[in-house]
Amino acid sequence: MDNINKVKTREEIPEKYKWNVSKMYANDELWEMDFKKAKEICPKLLNYKGKLKNSKELLNYLNSYMDASMLMENLYVYAHLRNDENQANPKYQVILDKIKTYYSEFASMNSFFIPEILSFSEDEINEIISDESGLKLYEKYLKDILEEKPHVLSEEEERILASVSNCLDAPYNTFSMLSNADMTFPKIIDEDDKEVELTEGNYSVFIRSKNRKVRESAFKVLFRTYGKFKNTFASTYTAAHKNFIFNSKTRKYNSSLESSLKPNKIPLEVYHNVVNTVNENLPSLHRYVNIKKRLLKLDDIHMYDLYVPNIDAPKFDIPYESAIDLCLKALKPLGDEYLEIFKSGINDGWVDVYENKGKRGGAYSSGSYTSMPYVLLNYTNQVNDASTLAHEMGHSIHSYYSRKNQPYIYADYVLFCAEVASITNECLFMDYLMKNETDKNKRLYLMNEQLESIRTTVFRQTMFAEFELTTHEKMENGESLSTEDLCGIYHNLNKKYFGKDMIIDEEIDMEWARIPHFYSDFYVYQYVTGFAAANSFYNIILNGENNDIEKYKNFLKSGCSDYPINILKKAGVDMTTPKPLQDTIDRFNELLDMLEKEI
Repeated sequence: MDNINKVKTREEIPEKYKWNVSKMYANDELWEMDFKKAKEICPKLLNYKGKLKNSKELLNYLNSYMDASMLMENLYVYAHLRNDENQANPKYQVILDKIKTYYSEFASMNSFFIPEILSFSEDEINEIISDESGLKLYEKYLKDILEEKPHVLSEEEERILASVSNCLDAPYNTFSMLSNADMTFPKIIDEDDKEVELTEGNYSVFIRSKNRKVRESAFKVLFRTYGKFKNTFASTYTAAHKNFIFNSKTRKYNSSLESSLKPNKIPLEVYHNVVNTVNENLPSLHRYVNIKKRLLKLDDIHMYDLYVPNIDAPKFDIPYESAIDLCLKALKPLGDEYLEIFKSGINDGWVDVYENKGKRGGAYSSGSYTSMPYVLLNYTNQVNDASTLAHEMGHSIHSYYSRKNQPYIYADYVLFCAEVASITNECLFMDYLMKNETDKNKRLYLMNEQLESIRTTVFRQTMFAEFELTTHEKMENGESLSTEDLCGIYHNLNKKYFGKDMIIDEEIDMEWARIPHFYSDFYVYQYVTGFAAANSFYNIILNGENNDIEKYKNFLKSGCSDYPINILKKAGVDMTTPKPLQDTIDRFNELLDMLEKEI
């Protein structure tokens, strides 16, 4: 299995390289039996409507709802895992569609719950909880719902908002259809002097080309094409902002930023700390641009030179079994218990390793509360594949710890914490590889990969976050933003972030139009905070005491039993301060020092 020259069928892959989904359901008939069971028990939840002021009825509803939710989750996870094994298999397309459709019905059956809880006062909720000891488990859950009461409208107003939700999604839908379906790009000349059509998919290849003419051509063709639709993109972008501002004002938040952060108890200072701390450290990014210019031996550096590798990629050949061994060595600082969980996951069938015909691409971690975690890979013996194994096992062991230590209702971790454990593993893995690599070119490549990871996640995503904040605030203050305004704001941000060495080509001014995450307001900053928290944990794990490792493992065990800021703070990382992000930028500077010494 070390050398895979052609894509095999699922049947040709040895069982030891496949995940053990049959541990969930030994066969599809058992899945069908549970699906039938779900259709019997889920409608019974409607019997509790109007009775939730009675503490025993409320407890019975919540217990029944949790049981039904776990069953539904098992049904969905099994269906999507089986479907991802071979997406051309119509059998699993059907069962996945069945459970997705029934999930919508399930949500509708329980739509009465939150409005009914919100009809109670805080005193009434406290009295209901005190009357039934079993409700103590659900106290945080119920009070979290009640805390949103100032931002929840009357039943009729909520019904109206719900009825127009599809209309409010129109800006993103228009953006998606235009950028993914209707737009086409002219042809360019590739590295082999052949004419090829540029697409969103192959742009990422051409912008990394060692041939400067190829990457310049791809860059200009892509963004000039976006420029032809600049007024439409400006319309969809500002309309999405107007919708979000409308919702935040309607729900009585002080700002759209508050409406995004407050539900998870994330202080606004966290967002501002991200922007301010990165702005204070922009000389580090300017230094990186200068070093890149020298490494590429350029007289001047343009925006289209940003993604070409500083170091030619050396040939890595890391068979899967070797990757497991490297992960175990790299993660050794996390202790024997962590390593035993990792090994048992590999041996028990958590991981689906190799590509096969019809298999979903990419990588992820999945699973239900009662199942083992599952990891999808498409392993090809490259160093990034080995790093991805460490990353996805970070997710899965986080889920393992959380599910073992939290009741179902608090077992999921929120987005703010979702990438922390995986990136912590990735940092430990890359650090181990770099410290133990004797080949200078490979070591330089690994350094560059880490630098690029910080540049694209911390500096780039913060620039996006600053752009979002600026445009939201301007529109909340009543300003209308034209295409020229948006391009001007974006141009000036690029100029500030990349410094005097970088030539800010006018085509980059349209890049804001290409970012789908801008339609999920104030989303991208969480990439930065997750990365920063992970880098702080990486430092703590390598340089701290034994109790620091235990604190980190307590973070992994916490699920959403507390708010994300509190969970991280208890583990030693305070995201309300600039320190975690500063730690990450210090690592960036350290890597720059190492790179300059080597070249």
